[in-house]
Amino acid sequence: MPEPIRTSRLPAWLPWFLGRLGYGLLTAWVISLVVFVATQALPSDPARVILGPEAPLESILTLRQQLGLDRPILVQYLSWLAQVLRGDLGVSLDSAQPVADLLFIRFGNTLALLLGVLLLVVPLALVIGVGLALRRDSRLDRWGLASLIVLKATPGYLIAIGLVLLFSMPHFDLLPAVSLLDPDRPLWRQLEYLALPVLALSLSALPYLARLVRASMIETLDSDYVGAARLRGIPERRLVWCHTLPNALVPAIQGVALTLRVLIGGALLAEVVFSYPGVGTLLNSAIQMRDLPLIQGAVLVITLGVVAINLLADLLTVLLTPKLRTARRAGLIQRSRRGIQSWWRRPAAKAP
Repeated sequence: MPEPIRTSRLPAWLPWFLGRLGYGLLTAWVISLVVFVATQALPSDPARVILGPEAPLESILTLRQQLGLDRPILVQYLSWLAQVLRGDLGVSLDSAQPVADLLFIRFGNTLALLLGVLLLVVPLALVIGVGLALRRDSRLDRWGLASLIVLKATPGYLIAIGLVLLFSMPHFDLLPAVSLLDPDRPLWRQLEYLALPVLALSLSALPYLARLVRASMIETLDSDYVGAARLRGIPERRLVWCHTLPNALVPAIQGVALTLRVLIGGALLAEVVFSYPGVGTLLNSAIQMRDLPLIQGAVLVITLGVVAINLLADLLTVLLTPKLRTARRAGLIQRSRRGIQSWWRRPAAKAP
């Protein structure tokens, strides 16, 4: 009788994660197809935009042939997709530079902007949400919720313009209104140019996350195990920060992921308002110049960033939830054992 095989324990979340990864890549492919077709349907001609409105027709047709714009849309898309799979996003029609190099510099600036927003919003949301939850139905809670709702209802561009009027007026000039970064200086030495964009995005993202933390904390404080812990005499401060808050952070992870997805779109708008050299200003100039490879590459990078944020948030949610980990692990081990047992029984049944 053959000795039983000792099966290696695979991570319980691995099959689910691979499925989510495949779904995310499929979503990115569909979005890339839609964006490619939409950019091809733009009314203006990239060749005429590059050469100017007074260029002769022969020059425009020659440039379209050189750029491959005279080929069918399906052929152009398949050629572009093959380049992307090789890691080549093409060459910008406007600057004749590789799209990957342009996006690498600008995407780093956008990531620095989003990181500054997270470092400011997440601690503030935790403090405000926990404070309002501990004082729920009080006057502070009512005024705090009303302020968060008003702030949430204010459009992001109005917040940005209000901050410029408040901090960058001639009689009250504290922060620069335009974020013109020096490419020869490190970013951490130019933090004054990030102050207003970070503050504008933070004020737009804070209300949702603070209200989410408050609702999650209230639900956790009303749970049975917190009541049992109070009966055992556990101090209230330890109960809040060591027992209640960690369990309330699971919904907050999804809230942070949703906040990041919203911030990516908000960052593009804030970059245009403050002339911040990020992906938003690069995409805006590419749309004005009808720079198709740059538009397609920028949208693809943004889509992959959103997919990565969703995957990371879902994975952290599963890993921090014991019920999900236990259920998925039990099903995976049971299926693996059945498969191995059936595989060992087949040779034994055929033996003479």
